[in-house]
Amino acid sequence: MQYVIALDQGTTSSRAIVFDRCGTPVATAQKEFRQIFPQPGWVEHDPEEIWSSQSGVVTEALARAGASATDVAAVGITNQRETTIVWDRASGRPIANAIVWQDRRTAAACERLRAEGTEEAIRAKTGLVVDAYFSGTKIAWLLDHVDGARARAERGELAFGTVDTWLAFRLTDGACHVTDPSNASRTMLYDIHRGDWDDELLEILRVPRAVLPEVKSSSEVYGEATTVLEGVPLAGIVGDQQAATMGQVCIEPGQAKNTYGTGCFLLLNTGEEAKPSANQLLTTVAWQRDGRTDYALEGSVFVGGAAVQWLRDGLRIISSAPEADRMAESVDDNGGVYFVPALVGLGAPHWDPYARGTLVGITRGTTAEHIARAALEGIAYQVADLVDAMAADSGAPITELRVDGGAAASEFLMQFQADLLRVPVVRPTVLETTALGAAYMAGLAVGFWESVDEIAANWQVDRRFEPKMEETDAKALQGRWKEAVERSKGWDHG
Repeated sequence: MQYVIALDQGTTSSRAIVFDRCGTPVATAQKEFRQIFPQPGWVEHDPEEIWSSQSGVVTEALARAGASATDVAAVGITNQRETTIVWDRASGRPIANAIVWQDRRTAAACERLRAEGTEEAIRAKTGLVVDAYFSGTKIAWLLDHVDGARARAERGELAFGTVDTWLAFRLTDGACHVTDPSNASRTMLYDIHRGDWDDELLEILRVPRAVLPEVKSSSEVYGEATTVLEGVPLAGIVGDQQAATMGQVCIEPGQAKNTYGTGCFLLLNTGEEAKPSANQLLTTVAWQRDGRTDYALEGSVFVGGAAVQWLRDGLRIISSAPEADRMAESVDDNGGVYFVPALVGLGAPHWDPYARGTLVGITRGTTAEHIARAALEGIAYQVADLVDAMAADSGAPITELRVDGGAAASEFLMQFQADLLRVPVVRPTVLETTALGAAYMAGLAVGFWESVDEIAANWQVDRRFEPKMEETDAKALQGRWKEAVERSKGWDHG
């Protein structure tokens, strides 16, 4: 068997990537799917469309590799985290659209939880802040707003899952209702220290235990695929950001990576220590394998590459992402324009669901080029804020930042990021590190790769971006950025 295949189910598209033993992508297939916005602040997906797009690209990727299921040693799943699906166990049909991680409809419910004084207990057990980002309040919302759902859930007729669980269920024709600790740790229902669902948290968030999947390690054989990939062991499940951390081989404490996807996600490996944050970051499970649980500090930016998507689909001032780079580079500076991309609120370290996107500093001389540059710079500023918070939490500044994700292809963005951080930004040869991490988890479980040392040898540098800007200039820009952020906060508080 020559290959491992990864199902990389993201926020805007489903991908399947076939990897060889060197961790090289042999074939890729990708399909975008609908983003559903029923009302401001709400974001949904059709779970059936997630499954059909994902199963379709598997077939396509195998065909492009000139391979069949018999050539595949294992399949791994990585996924957009926190996105919440509830379905009928018997029929496998969803009871409603998926509520996406970006969705803010449960912000008021989270306010009530904080007012009831539950935040400290939730944080101590889960490592999370109380926020609409996470799955727990989304599950409760579905059970409360779909006729009869809560009673059916309590009778065990319904199943909950994040997207990994949904794909595993469909891939095995209902045989596997499973998740892993990296995904479970994003629900506000899982005690990351004990490694189990927590009854107190279930009661606080009003979620019946009967709907929950079984939590297994991130790297083991859960079952066999019976639909597409028939007979192939399903052997790895890991949330997308933790998968990218493995794909970047950030396997030692102190190593950090940032993924520039729809959002931006900075993870710092903290080893076997679940390090609490004093700076509004999250403590999360990185992965669990071979009986060991590794943890990470995480900072989450809700709108990263999605800001460029908004330039394309909302403002229509670009027709493709590379065009934003060209426009940004065509002007000497941002012209005093700052864009805070709080299109669905602000994540870490602010956690303001009522912040909204803000363009400040516009004059008669402002051009589309300045706005494109401000959008790219806004991504980098947000990441720099996370790095500062992480350094304060860990007590040590990072010495380099490994980067991946679609927007990491932007030369302008990567150089500006290095300028702000004052450390090298390192881009690997294989940018598909999220899928690669899932492939590694699955391959390690079945012996396709023997050890983490073997996969570490696969990691190769494409380019290192060294800081060029004067530090005083970078600090001045960040100072103005922080002023712009303050203007975005609390805008949509009702």
